[in-house]
Amino acid sequence: MIRLSLFRKKKPETLDRRPFDLLCITVAVVLGVHAPHLPWWLTLSLAAMLGLRWWQRRQKQARAPSYFKLPLVALLCGAVVFHYNTLFGREPGAALMAGLLVLKLLETETPRDARVGAAFACFALMSALLFDQGLVATILVALGLLPAIATLRALQPARPPTTLPRELLPALGLLALSVPVAIVAFLFVPRLSSPLWGAPTPEQTRSGLSDDMSPGNFSQVLLDDRPAMRVTFNGTPPPNAQRYFRAYVMWTYDGHTWNRQDDNRPPSQIEYGPAVQYTITLEATGQRALPALDVPIKAPDDASLGPDWELRADHPINDPFTYRLSSSPIYHLQAELTERDRRRALQLPAGFDPKALALGRRWRTQYGADDMAIIQAAMNLFHDDGFSYTLAPPPLGSNAIDDFLFGTRRGFCEHYASSFTVLMRAAGIPARVVTGYQGGYWNTLGNYLLVRQSDAHAWGEVWLPHRGWVRFDPTAAVRPERVSLGSSAADAASTDWAPNRWLLGWRNHWDIVNRWWNQGVIGFDTLRQHGLLTPFGVHDTSVGTLGLLLAVGGSLFAALGLLWAMWNRPDTDQARAAMQQLEKRLAAVGVARRHSEGPQHFFSRAARALPSQRDELEHLMRTYLELRYAYEEPPADLLKNFRQAARDFRPRRVVK
Repeated sequence: MIRLSLFRKKKPETLDRRPFDLLCITVAVVLGVHAPHLPWWLTLSLAAMLGLRWWQRRQKQARAPSYFKLPLVALLCGAVVFHYNTLFGREPGAALMAGLLVLKLLETETPRDARVGAAFACFALMSALLFDQGLVATILVALGLLPAIATLRALQPARPPTTLPRELLPALGLLALSVPVAIVAFLFVPRLSSPLWGAPTPEQTRSGLSDDMSPGNFSQVLLDDRPAMRVTFNGTPPPNAQRYFRAYVMWTYDGHTWNRQDDNRPPSQIEYGPAVQYTITLEATGQRALPALDVPIKAPDDASLGPDWELRADHPINDPFTYRLSSSPIYHLQAELTERDRRRALQLPAGFDPKALALGRRWRTQYGADDMAIIQAAMNLFHDDGFSYTLAPPPLGSNAIDDFLFGTRRGFCEHYASSFTVLMRAAGIPARVVTGYQGGYWNTLGNYLLVRQSDAHAWGEVWLPHRGWVRFDPTAAVRPERVSLGSSAADAASTDWAPNRWLLGWRNHWDIVNRWWNQGVIGFDTLRQHGLLTPFGVHDTSVGTLGLLLAVGGSLFAALGLLWAMWNRPDTDQARAAMQQLEKRLAAVGVARRHSEGPQHFFSRAARALPSQRDELEHLMRTYLELRYAYEEPPADLLKNFRQAARDFRPRRVVK
């Protein structure tokens, strides 16, 4: 019987409440970090399941039924396939991973389960950086590791009960100590020229601009305050009224939507004045369009100029992209118009907007061959006839231009640019629509122009004899401050709410930090790593050199850690020193240790004198006896926990 008992399976240790609570907090943080790119219904469902599991274990201390888990896994997979049409890819993988992490809690009842769950949560947290590598997102992911580290620390043996802040503070210290090692790894771990995972870029792009435009589809991007690009000028920047950044030129109109068409012809003829030198750092868009100050003179490397002086990259912009340009705000574009381009610039669909067409023809009859008089009549119409600028215009019907011009008279830049171009074509003046950005915020601290998504703009170009294509912005006739001040400043100036203007300034100054992060961290690619030692005379840092620097840096930090541990090595009996500290505190409230009184008897007498702290004193007694009599060399974790518990103990009062 004795021999058989040696091989009897040991009963698994039950997980305490505190580690389980910390693990639930960890999973909740993972859900919060991934929530922006998960379906809202999946996030709410997983959050509800997490809350129910926490409540169920706290109330019953029981496992979830086994027959309940497999259907939930199947339901999760089915929901992901239903929403994404696949289980593979960045977004489906993140959704499946978050769901499996929550389901892991259903079977978490032992310390081993909790360790597996915490490790899985750390991986899930780091995967959030595949979606957003910005400064705020990186800080949130780093702070999200705190409850995971606290969970692992709470699983240490003989861990004393303490408050939640005291659980998180040591984790914060460990996270801070890891920063120097992370910097060394960031600088010297050899980088791949392409992502290891080979996953496609997210389908949702940051830029709202596209190669088509219809009245109403700018509304979302005009409300988006995220940065679109940052522009640094070599010298004095042009005035705000000249800050038009061309992206797309649209010729074709079907009665509702303007479209751009690819054209492989060389750039059209141009005469230009003094050039402006500048550098643009464009945020990831997933598109090939490179906005350029109107008009660019020459294409940078890995890009080309189209016949309408659109700048196109050779590949989609899936990462922040920096390019240098020269542009001339004063130019004469395409002095001669080919017959093909004339037909394209006068084309109008049949059966749409009869009132607008009639108005354009009436202007032609009234003003004859004076094209400038017709253009001025259109500008006067927008300025004098009750039109207003709004980002929440009423919906338009099938005859969108007629409904806008003779009905609602409320809209934003694309309504005015589209209507102006239709009126010009109806009057026999070649015209087209151009979209891009206008204005921006000049950041005086960083000395650069910040252009946000909300600075997206649309305007018109008309062809005039002996002048070529000339820009006319009908939005300026309705709301001049939109062009003279820019969209953000104009919006702030139109409201009397002072805190809004304060927040606007704070947000624009914060962009300096984001710019530094994008250039110094996100933009630290393979090319910049190979030039890391250029200031020291090494023009191309090889992989072997990077490995050597990594080994030297790692060894240096290891040596510093060893020296610190040896310097702080205690020479006294730490358990005895912590016990003496306890004895002094208890003696101060009237429970003094007697000569020849053993620790067990002393703690028992103290527990009788302090009944409200009986549990803490009994825990201290068990831990001290285990340190003294259960090991030849007490474990470091057990000793550390006893010292921490002794420092935290504060006796209240003795019951007489």
